[in-house]
Amino acid sequence: MSVEVSDAPEAKRYEARVDGATGVAGLAQYIRTDELIAFVHTEVSPEYEGRGVGSALVRTALDEARSAGLGVLPTCPFFAGWMSRHPEYQDLLYRSRSKVID
Repeated sequence: MSVEVSDAPEAKRYEARVDGATGVAGLAQYIRTDELIAFVHTEVSPEYEGRGVGSALVRTALDEARSAGLGVLPTCPFFAGWMSRHPEYQDLLYRSRSKVID
C-alpha cells in the first residue's frame, strides 16, 4: 500500500490518498500563522485505520513544518500522542516567546 500526502492550503489541511486513488483516505486539519502551525483534527477513514495513513499524515506535516521553520502546536490528540512517541520531532514543539506575566 502506497500513501501519498499533500498539503491542501485552500482547505487548511493535509490530505492522504492511498495507491493513487482520488478519494481522501485521511486528513489533518490545521491553523497556520507566520511562526507556528496548530494541528487541530486528524481523521482516517475506517477502512484505512491501523494501516499507517495517520502516521504518514503526521510525518509529512511535521517534516514540512520543520522545512518551513514553524513551531508545532499539537492540539489534536493523535498528533500529540504521535509526537510524544517520536522524540526526533520534539524540537518542533511550539514554545511561546512572550515575556508577558500577570
